[in-house]
Amino acid sequence: MSANKKIPATLIRGDGIGPEISAAAIAILDALDAPFDWDEQQAGMAAFDALGTPLPEATLDSIRKTRLALKGPLTTPVGEGFRSISVELRKLFKLYANVRPARTYVPGGRFEDVDIVLIRENTEGLYVGVEHFIPIDDDPHAVAEASGIITRSGSRRIAEYAFEYAIAHGRRKITIVHKANILKCLSGLFLETANQVAEKYRDRIEVETRIVDACAMHLVQDPSQFDMILTTNMFGDILSDLMAGLVGGLGLTPGANIGKDAAIFEAVHGSAPDIAGQGIANPTALLLAAAMMLDHVGENGKATRLRDAIQATINDGGCLTGDLGGKAGTDEYAQAVIAQLA
Repeated sequence: MSANKKIPATLIRGDGIGPEISAAAIAILDALDAPFDWDEQQAGMAAFDALGTPLPEATLDSIRKTRLALKGPLTTPVGEGFRSISVELRKLFKLYANVRPARTYVPGGRFEDVDIVLIRENTEGLYVGVEHFIPIDDDPHAVAEASGIITRSGSRRIAEYAFEYAIAHGRRKITIVHKANILKCLSGLFLETANQVAEKYRDRIEVETRIVDACAMHLVQDPSQFDMILTTNMFGDILSDLMAGLVGGLGLTPGANIGKDAAIFEAVHGSAPDIAGQGIANPTALLLAAAMMLDHVGENGKATRLRDAIQATINDGGCLTGDLGGKAGTDEYAQAVIAQLA
């Protein structure tokens, strides 16, 4: 890619601590000479307060145009519109693959050298939200009923994505996680389809299957057993947060939502309104999301430099935010990362 080539990208700073960590991320990306040409848009409570909607059409138009976005944490207005703005974005742009890496950056935890990538189907399962109450006598909410939806095409698509990701990133093993022992149709179809896809890759990628509850136990016993995990929407949501706990929490774990026509990279933690505006938030998760974004556009060298700078800053230990055991503010931490880029 030409040094002068700019890549259009949508920037959503987000709510709560979002503007602070986004400012840190942009400063670091500028120091890295990242190629993004930002189109800044709003979403979440900031958009709702300013424009009366948490997901303005201008923001959607921007993502349709750039097909690439970096997103800070968003707050969904209570009792208004969508169940989740992030879920709505995945639905609107058919972002079927959720990629959640968990890697050790902070030494001295229970486990060293954790390096797992979870690939989660992002649009199906119980999270489709097909649910209702059944009234009985004078209780309108006597029974709650929900339906999960798994399709063979959706399962095949995410499995193919996971195996191609494994090959492209030099991964060695995929663990297919399911609950087909109980949910023989819903989870069984996913397992059957993923195994069918796996047959095409077994000479290049080791494949195993595990039941989701056993997988959770094995992760906290010995995460070195795992390299990549492929699973359904809700199981992936739960296991990815468990994996984050193995490496220090959501403040150290990024996420990517990938579709055929768009990709959105994000900090997966919340907007933390209790510390917003204090300048103490840790921007690492958003920085790692930006590194994934750089990989996505083929800037692998800059992605590696960014991850290495984060690792060097943490290893140095002299300029860490409070959640990492230090006393530095967001901007001070960002400047320390920039210094490591020099």
